[in-house]
Amino acid sequence: MANNTKTNDPLNRRSFLGAAAATLSAGAFLAPFAMAQSKSTIRRGEEDHSADNPGPVNKTLQTQNPSSELPPAEDKGDIPPFWYSFDLAHRRVQEGGWTRQVTEEDLPVSRDIAGVNMRLTAGSYRELHWHTANEWAFMLYGSARVTVLNPDGTIFIDDVSEGDLWYFPAGFPHSIQGLGPDGCEFLLVFDEGGFSEYQTFLLSDWIAHTPEEVLKKNLGLNTTSLKKLPEDEEYIFPGTVPGSLADDKRAVGGAAVESKASYTFRMQAMKPNVQNAGGDARIVDSSNFIASKAIAAALVTVKPGGMRELHWHPNSSEWQYYIKGSARMAVFASSGKARTMNFNANDVGFVPAVAGHYIENLGTEDLVFLELFKSSYFSDISLNQWIRRLPPLMVKEHLHLDQSEQKQIPDQKLVTIEG
Repeated sequence: MANNTKTNDPLNRRSFLGAAAATLSAGAFLAPFAMAQSKSTIRRGEEDHSADNPGPVNKTLQTQNPSSELPPAEDKGDIPPFWYSFDLAHRRVQEGGWTRQVTEEDLPVSRDIAGVNMRLTAGSYRELHWHTANEWAFMLYGSARVTVLNPDGTIFIDDVSEGDLWYFPAGFPHSIQGLGPDGCEFLLVFDEGGFSEYQTFLLSDWIAHTPEEVLKKNLGLNTTSLKKLPEDEEYIFPGTVPGSLADDKRAVGGAAVESKASYTFRMQAMKPNVQNAGGDARIVDSSNFIASKAIAAALVTVKPGGMRELHWHPNSSEWQYYIKGSARMAVFASSGKARTMNFNANDVGFVPAVAGHYIENLGTEDLVFLELFKSSYFSDISLNQWIRRLPPLMVKEHLHLDQSEQKQIPDQKLVTIEG
């Protein structure tokens, strides 16, 4: 959960992130070592005063991003930034809640997925609307009631709480309403990198741009009733906390008009697909959530000192959202290129398709983050498992490890590894 409390501290996270936005977005590097050519030259520079920076320094930013300030000796090449934060995004605030987004404009490397962070107070609506992209959502706080209409005229209505998700197909009209006692906050993910939350098809907007005589003919309303309709877009607005879910379902026609397809899923409540001393992972894709045909996801927890093992995804780029904790991620992009960056709660990460990477928990609490893919299925390849599935002689001649050393490498995909 992001802390939205205002502060007079000039070194608060939002302040220093804003100061760095232009640098990171442009693909510049915060230290001269990002393009270093060898480990030995870096080590020699660290041993004398060559690494000193006697000029102006944003110490708070430097502390939050040590992997950019003084990259690991293994980093090399011109990989552009794969980090952004919702704390940098403009927050559109109006009565009933707020929203902010991270799209391809903010994180240019992310061409497949865009994300939106939204808050609704109790009773308030993200008004009835639809859009060109598929929508996947994860509840970060509170509870909400969602509706979605199928083309066959059946309606799906359900309540979701923290850790639940929903999926709305492109073009299907839907709504979100905050419930008591304190509304909700959630993450929205769209399978279009250039998607904008502010360019959706709004019910109020369409009504306001349709001639009165057309509305009268189509809706069957008289002139007096038509005068009550909105004259401009509503987007987010306050409303009344609804009654029970059962009452709403009954009010719209009950079982006769109820959707056969389900568009919600209890992700956090499900049994982990993988669980070990290093953490756990819950995977949701079209194999266990049939509606989610275009976006696959994993909810990963890494224990302090542990890591998401070295791996890559053969089918899609990866868009990440960090929910809790602090981490560093290194991305290997072939041809000797590698870069490490740091992540904290409310940050967004990105990994190009098939690029090798790992994520390490640097903090004293659990690291929790989402992995999102523009794909109907989740797929990853473990470096450890690949090595152990090869003939021992082949491994020896590549890595110079004898057979006894090879056996020390785990022979199963662990996903998370203990620190």
